[in-house]
Amino acid sequence: MQEISAIGAEPYVVDIHQLTDNIGTFLQAELLIINITSKSIADFSGLLREIEKSEIKEVLYISSTSVYKSHNVTVSESQGQESEDSLLFQIENLFRHCESIETTVVRFGGLIGYGRDPGNFFRKGKRVQNPESPVNLIHRDDCIGIIEAIILQESWGDTFNACADTHPTKREFYTKAALRIGNPAPQFEESGVDSFKLVSSQKVKDKLGYQFKVPDLMAI
Repeated sequence: MQEISAIGAEPYVVDIHQLTDNIGTFLQAELLIINITSKSIADFSGLLREIEKSEIKEVLYISSTSVYKSHNVTVSESQGQESEDSLLFQIENLFRHCESIETTVVRFGGLIGYGRDPGNFFRKGKRVQNPESPVNLIHRDDCIGIIEAIILQESWGDTFNACADTHPTKREFYTKAALRIGNPAPQFEESGVDSFKLVSSQKVKDKLGYQFKVPDLMAI
């Protein structure tokens, strides 16, 4: 709260599980960015009811590439490869079907950068599953860059995947990431059949003209 106040913005605490009277004041804007880890359909339905009563016109909903099934293929936004059982996908559709707003969904890959160093992801004996599967990751600077591009270009009513251009295997990437910062190489779970998805971000480059700041994960 103090950090937000220090940059001249007005901070609010909004708990979508227990909305309070401050939600009306908070929603006094035309654009709302939602980046909440909750997967409660009921809570998001309640938030949407408040949005419908507000002056909000556009919503940028931050989702995840976890909505896609792992069928060992490349997935894009137009192929219908989302899992109908995914709660995130169901929440996405809540916003898409709300007629009073235009919603753009951004499906980010796994977040890296700054305090999230992938060299620390698998310490203390935690084993890496599916070591030959490709990683779908994105640097925080690109998360912010893509959000900014969508807003500045007013690209509403759309869906974008957002991952770095390269997709090294987990074995390649996490081994290099750990050794780079002086950690031992992670252990890998060698049994079982790898299942994966390779997430394409071509649309964000083609439609928004976005150029990734960190396109090559192995160059980090």
